[in-house]
Amino acid sequence: MEKIKMTTPLVEMDGDEMTRIIWKMIKDELLLPFVDLKTEYYDLGLPKRDETNDEITKAAGEAIKKYGVGVKCATITPNAQRMEEYHLHKMWKSPNGTIRAILDGTVFRAPIIIDDIKPVVKNWEKPITIARHAYGDLYKGTEYRVPEKGKAELVFTGESGETFRETVYDFECPGILQGIYNKDTSITSFARACFQYALDTKQDLWFSAKDTISKKYDMRFRDVFQSVYENEFKEAFDKLGLTYFYTLIDDAVARVIRSKGGFIWALKNYDGDVMSDMVSTAFGSLAMMTSVLCSPDGKFEYEAAHGTVTRHYYRYLKGEETSTNPMATIYAWSGALRKRGEMDGLNDLVDFANRLEAACIKTLNDGIMTKDLVGLVEGKPVQAVNTIDFIRAIRKNLESA
Repeated sequence: MEKIKMTTPLVEMDGDEMTRIIWKMIKDELLLPFVDLKTEYYDLGLPKRDETNDEITKAAGEAIKKYGVGVKCATITPNAQRMEEYHLHKMWKSPNGTIRAILDGTVFRAPIIIDDIKPVVKNWEKPITIARHAYGDLYKGTEYRVPEKGKAELVFTGESGETFRETVYDFECPGILQGIYNKDTSITSFARACFQYALDTKQDLWFSAKDTISKKYDMRFRDVFQSVYENEFKEAFDKLGLTYFYTLIDDAVARVIRSKGGFIWALKNYDGDVMSDMVSTAFGSLAMMTSVLCSPDGKFEYEAAHGTVTRHYYRYLKGEETSTNPMATIYAWSGALRKRGEMDGLNDLVDFANRLEAACIKTLNDGIMTKDLVGLVEGKPVQAVNTIDFIRAIRKNLESA
C-alpha cells in the first residue's frame, strides 16, 4: 500500500516516562505503516531539557511558529523530588508554559465521548470544551509570608512616577500576602483565540469570571471579550447562528450542569485549570481528554491533557505489563495530522486522521479497552487489555477501514 504523503513537517516533541513509551508504540503501529511521516523532532524529555539548559523547549516553540502545527508528548514539570531523581541542574519550568508563552496561546480541552461510557451528569450529550487562559494570575503571582504586624500596600510606579498607592491590609498579626497580574495584550489574544476557535468548530462561546467582586481585574477580562466580540467577530457569529455571552462563574456552573453540552466555556487561568479536571472526570477519564493550544495567528499544538503516568512507568521498568490508556495521545497525533492536512490541502491526510479516530472509537465500542475504562461501562461485557494489545486492536480496525 502506498503511504499517504506529507509536504510540510509537523513539529514532533517527545516526552517522558510512560507516555514516551506509548509515543513510540503509536508511531510504530498506527502512523508509520500508513503515512510517509515528516516531522522536525525535538526531544523534550527531562534529561535533554537539563542537558540543553531548556533551550530545546524554546527551539520547539519557535519551530511551531515556523511550521504552524506541532504535536507534543506529556512531559515532567520537575519538583524537588524530580531534581534529586534526575540529578537536574535546575528546577526547570513547565514546557507547556514555555511554549504557551512563545505562541501567546490559549488551551482548549475537550473529552472524547463513546456511547458505552455515560457522563456522570446524565443530561450531557455533547462534549464541553474548556478554553483556559494560560497566562498570569496565580501562576505568576508574587507571594510573601507576613512575619509580624505591619501595613501591606499595593503600589504602582509608572514611567512618569508613582501613580497609585493603596493599603491592602493593616496586619495586626502574622499572615500571608499575594499579588497577581495580567496584561491587556494577553487577555486580548485569549479572547481572539476563543472566538476564532468557536468559529472553526461552530460552537457557542461562554465566558465567565467574577466581576461583581473583582471590579477591576475580572471586569477587564469581561470588557476586553465584549470589545473583541463586537468589533471583530459578531458579524461572523451571527452569520453562523452562534451565540456569545458573559455570565458570572457561579451562574455559569449552574448552567453547565443543566446543559446538554456542545459549547466552549472560556475561563481565566486557575478557573480553567480546575474546571477542565471537573469536566474530564464527569465525562469519564482524564486519559480521554484532548488538549489543543491555539495562538491568535493560527498556530496549533496538540497534546494529551494528562501527565506522564509515572506509576505505570515504574512498573514498566520492572518488566511488568501495563494497561495505560493511549487515547488522548493518539488524538494528539490525529488532530495534528488533520490540521496539517487542512493547512496543506492534503485530503488524504485529513481522511486518515478521521479514520484513525473512527478506528479508536470502534475498538472501544467493541468492548476492547484499557483497565481505567472498564469500570465505567455499564450493562455490557468488556475486555481489559494491555496498552500494546489495545493499540494493535485499533490498527486492525484501521487496516479494515
